[in-house]
Amino acid sequence: MKRTLIFTCIIALTALVACTDNGDTRGYIVKAGDEAPNFTIRYLDGTTAELTDLRGKVVMLQFTASWCGVCRKEMPYIERDIWQQYKDRPDFALIGIDYKESADITRQFAEAIPVTYPLTLDESGDAFHRYAAKDAGVTRNVIIDRHGRIVFLTRLYDEEEFAEMLRVIDAMVND
Repeated sequence: MKRTLIFTCIIALTALVACTDNGDTRGYIVKAGDEAPNFTIRYLDGTTAELTDLRGKVVMLQFTASWCGVCRKEMPYIERDIWQQYKDRPDFALIGIDYKESADITRQFAEAIPVTYPLTLDESGDAFHRYAAKDAGVTRNVIIDRHGRIVFLTRLYDEEEFAEMLRVIDAMVND
């Protein structure tokens, strides 16, 4: 009961923040509370899935690119503080989405950081542009609840915002 109340408060606070910064000042075209736009996830091994296939799980989408310095700074924290913490949970999924790059570049990028969470392909930018404006930059994280609703959005790497995202993920996964 207490955990559910805390989770509800976190979601309400997140929605309040999202309403005061409706996303457009950070390049988002979605906001907390919206249903997460569906897209085809293209894994490096050639398999595909739909985002909606992950319903029932807490999902983190991480939009990134090999040429993005802020992405390279944030990714080791995502690997250590999120992926290593939750990778064995069947009710959690972390999908890195490499913006407008080939499979070879994406593979090299994952090895160079290094990260072990799945980096997937968005060669056309279609997945990214379902969430952010055409001229918006990468280094974005989107947290989606088990029902397919967006609950938290980040932009760039900010330690306080990252810590809040960790709290939101933890509350959702452990609810």
